[in-house]
Amino acid sequence: MKKVEIYTDGACKGNPGPGGYGAVLVYAGREKEFSGGEKETTNNRMELLAAIVALSALREPCEVVLTSDSKYLVDAVTKKWVYGWRAKGWKKADGKAALNVDLWEQLLPLLDVHDVTFNWIKGHAGHPYNERCDTLAVSEAEKFI
Repeated sequence: MKKVEIYTDGACKGNPGPGGYGAVLVYAGREKEFSGGEKETTNNRMELLAAIVALSALREPCEVVLTSDSKYLVDAVTKKWVYGWRAKGWKKADGKAALNVDLWEQLLPLLDVHDVTFNWIKGHAGHPYNERCDTLAVSEAEKFI
């Protein structure tokens, strides 16, 4: 399998409010950027959408290291919370409805196609790709202001 690095970030001006996402896909020394946004959204939705868009761009199953500063995204997958929510009819452990089900239902099948390892990094800590993703995400969110 091809080895790909993906970096993602989401941003929101207000939460909810105008939001954007940014992603950078790195393969064989080349980079491809993705970005977009929504007029009324949340930061967590943009974090998920960044991962979905980047993984959807892959044309064949790949070995992926996906780096994000979103604890929501990384922990939900690596700690297997999202699989529990789905098994319980999209209910969390406290019985409340899980959020962003529509996006989780898009992301989970992509995780079945690709061999994805999630890597959490602290945001705004100077990582070049995380900073680039943040710039893309904020720029997209500002288009709606």
